[in-house]
Amino acid sequence: QVQLVESGGGLVQPGGSLRLSCAASGGDVSSDPMAWFRRSSGPEREFVGAINRNGRSSHYGTSVRGRFTISRDNAKNTMYLQMNSLEPEDSGIYYCAVRVNYYIAAENEGAYDYWGQGTQVTVSS
Repeated sequence: QVQLVESGGGLVQPGGSLRLSCAASGGDVSSDPMAWFRRSSGPEREFVGAINRNGRSSHYGTSVRGRFTISRDNAKNTMYLQMNSLEPEDSGIYYCAVRVNYYIAAENEGAYDYWGQGTQVTVSS
């Protein structure tokens, strides 16, 4: 059973930066695409971005494109989310997820098999 743990959230001023980490244990996720989602309000999670299994390709949701960057270190079984130029609208709980036994990442949360508990990001002055 794969377990994912996010870290790195916190309070940051508008225009600031944060780096989130997602550490996997209980299984090797180096062959699986991974993604970040966030929940700001309501029950649904918004797609933030995803990265393919070798880390060479990533894509992002419209609201974060150009400001956020996803990377991964398969030797450490860890994925990262570098968030720059943060805005109050970026506040929310950020979740990482892994899609097992697939080659391609997806933008819908239902495609992912394992999820972390989330880490809170608050952008406020």
